[in-house]
Amino acid sequence: MARKKPSGERVEPRADSAKGKGGDGFLGFGLREADRPGGGPRPKAARLRRRFFGGGARRKKRQARGDGPKRGLFSRILRRTAYWSLVVGIIGFTGLTAVVGYYWAKLPPTSEWTLPARPVNVRIVASDGTLITNRGDTAGATLSLDEMPPYLPEAVIAIEDRRFYYHFGIDPIGLVRAAIANFRAGGVVQGGSTLTQQLAKNLFLTPDRSFERKIQEAILAVWLEASLTKKQILELYLNRVYLGAGAYGVDAAARRYFGKSARNVTLAEAATIAGLLKAPTHYSPILDPEAAESRAQVVLAAMREQGYISDREASLAMSLPIKPVRDVAGGSGRYVADWVMDQLPSFVGAFDEDIVVDTTIDLKLQGLAQQALASTLNDEGGKYGVSEGAFVAMDPTGAVKALVGGRDYNLSPFNRAINGYRQPGSAFKPFVYLTALEHGLMPETVRIDQPVTIKGWSPENFSRKYLGPVTLQTALALSLNTVSAQLTEEVGPAAVAATAHRLGINSPLTATPSIALGTSEVNLLELTGAFAPFANGGTGVIPHVVKRITTAGGKVLYERNGDGPGVVVDPVYVGMMNSMLRQTLDTGTGKSAAIAGWPAAGKTGTSQDFRDAWFVGYTADLVAGVWFGNDNGTPTRKASGSNLPAMAWHRFMAPALDGLAVADLPGNYRFRDPGNVPGPAVASADPIGNVVSLSDDPDWQFSDQQTAAGPVPPAEVGETPGTPPKRKGFFRRLFGG
Repeated sequence: MARKKPSGERVEPRADSAKGKGGDGFLGFGLREADRPGGGPRPKAARLRRRFFGGGARRKKRQARGDGPKRGLFSRILRRTAYWSLVVGIIGFTGLTAVVGYYWAKLPPTSEWTLPARPVNVRIVASDGTLITNRGDTAGATLSLDEMPPYLPEAVIAIEDRRFYYHFGIDPIGLVRAAIANFRAGGVVQGGSTLTQQLAKNLFLTPDRSFERKIQEAILAVWLEASLTKKQILELYLNRVYLGAGAYGVDAAARRYFGKSARNVTLAEAATIAGLLKAPTHYSPILDPEAAESRAQVVLAAMREQGYISDREASLAMSLPIKPVRDVAGGSGRYVADWVMDQLPSFVGAFDEDIVVDTTIDLKLQGLAQQALASTLNDEGGKYGVSEGAFVAMDPTGAVKALVGGRDYNLSPFNRAINGYRQPGSAFKPFVYLTALEHGLMPETVRIDQPVTIKGWSPENFSRKYLGPVTLQTALALSLNTVSAQLTEEVGPAAVAATAHRLGINSPLTATPSIALGTSEVNLLELTGAFAPFANGGTGVIPHVVKRITTAGGKVLYERNGDGPGVVVDPVYVGMMNSMLRQTLDTGTGKSAAIAGWPAAGKTGTSQDFRDAWFVGYTADLVAGVWFGNDNGTPTRKASGSNLPAMAWHRFMAPALDGLAVADLPGNYRFRDPGNVPGPAVASADPIGNVVSLSDDPDWQFSDQQTAAGPVPPAEVGETPGTPPKRKGFFRRLFGG
């Protein structure tokens, strides 16, 4: 029934306006409590709606009559904020769940989520078993946390993920902290990724920066945390993370930068390794020692702040200089390692376990070769406009003892000794003269050094001077272009090319008259190997560096056997060639390479416009070749085989032979007086088979100007300026003068 006023006036039930005055329904329409049957309270849902949606005008009226409590503005704002926060949270959670689900679906099935096997390691060792370097995606030993000094993992945690032991793979606090730091700096100065996220990226994902990758990284990080212990995650991270210079894992980094295992690094070295994580190249102690030291001090300060080390330990570590190694393992030895890795597939195919490669490298000789090359470039390279070089040394069997592919592997890993093909110039001439000897000529055979034209080609000596009648021995020692061209014309360019191939040149050779001057490109390794038969008595060699490959457990996968192609030069001609090539060091263009007390031979070479400078020389114990030039092929400032390469060869060979018994070169051929050689010279042999000369005329010699040692050796007459030798005594009487 409708209630009545005390005066008896009837009051009908009414619906309040749409402005929500007094109604309890949606938009304010509804019954007041007094109009409800029984006058009972509103349903619970209605009370909740009124609590959040309003009814404020009627509430005020009610409060004015004293029917209810009075709520303030702050209370209403707080209630509405809580409500909308809940709504936004629900929407956000729903959206995040949808995004995670979408990118989760793009990952492989969870049944396939397994930790990838540790990549295999290739341990490359020298001939005495000493480590040169490790190669492979890990390139170092796998160490447990117990095998590392405690401050190494602590340094990584302190600088990369201080809340590592407290988060679940994703660190919300770290994300907020990084966001604040980046906002204040106006750029990205901190990252919010945890070690677990970084490990997930390294193990499963590509390094690209994308929203999809970050979501998948977070998913996998949570899975790793659920699947592994913190200790296992940290061990995996420290053994897999990339630390620059080809080093994966802390052990590889310790060996690369400090020449030791990660088991033995100092606190300062551990801080340096941890500092590499931010930017391996920028903070490399080899490339930028100052930046590396500065970063290491930041790491030490973080360790001190978090209580891993004391103030005294931090101060002591900061005061100690960081001394990275620049030796074979971290320098030129990496050229050797590259060469070894290129050959592995042909020796053992694919392999799925760690292997050990025993090489022929002698670390002492490797260090001497690197030092000889670097010191020559540093001391003389600027003067001659030369920026690069390469060095190869092998024993007479072809076993490579040292190989340096460039000035600095960190600046350029291109291996110029193996992959650099250049014109050898006059260093190719021994193959011309050997072919001539095999066609019946002798070292004493005389040819005329004069202008010649062969099929329209007119080679000239660089000095534009000509010596007239000279023996083949003199022509080779002084590198006369015209005589080499004449000999090539006599025997045929194809015969010269065949001789070079027989001795070990594998590169294609163009059989034209200009082959006489070394115009076909070769690399330093093959050219050096082609001189080895002169050092060993005539046996061909295959330059090699790998002698054995075994598994880490000792199972032999490959072992070198066999001696190569066999005899490629008759010992008689070996003796003749050694007699002529010794003259190059005694009185010819290679005088600055001569080693006191040691019989040695060799040949200089300079390509057109001084673009390439070569020297290949040998003793009975070692064969070594050197190249200098510029990678872009620009001409040098008159660098020739007689200066830079000959000097570098001497700098290597003198200490390399120190302590060895002096040994003569094969053949023991003695030069004969050319005046007593009737017609085409014919060699005769002594009772033991060595070729002997017909006379030892003391007048057959060069002038004092040519034999006197000086800081600058005589230049190659055929290629670079020089003073022609004077003829005196019998030679002058024989040929005039």
